[in-house]
Amino acid sequence: MEKIPMTRKGYAELEVELKKLKSEDRPAIIRAIAEAREHGDLSENAEYHSAKEKQSFIEGRIKELEGVISLADVIDTASLNGAIKFGATVTLVDEDTDEEKTYQIVGEYEASIENGLLNIKSPIARALIGKEEGDSVEVRTPGGEKSYEVLKIAFI
Repeated sequence: MEKIPMTRKGYAELEVELKKLKSEDRPAIIRAIAEAREHGDLSENAEYHSAKEKQSFIEGRIKELEGVISLADVIDTASLNGAIKFGATVTLVDEDTDEEKTYQIVGEYEASIENGLLNIKSPIARALIGKEEGDSVEVRTPGGEKSYEVLKIAFI
């Protein structure tokens, strides 16, 4: 199996989610299923079916997280420097609109574009890898071609 690159912060967040699922969500759904069973006929019991569906989701997520955590390759981004690579926090300026954006390049399981966490496999991240401050980057996005200038690179 291939290792999954991940920042320390992303790894810790996945561990917290896994612990919550196992220690809080799983016991709560087991209680909800037991309570729904007490209401009688299971074939027409919407609470029971809903609880079983939620249990299935929780168990699936637990398996997924356990798999990801077991394959995690935690990278200490603070010890890195130089050109853009995994873990870099990059400030870009859109060359057309002069809008500045800051992203950190992270693994796919911790990516969240709304929070400025860019998936290493995304078109923008792939275009940025190896670039340095002052470089111009052309990116083919679903919305068309975009040009960015790299303003700042930091490893936090």
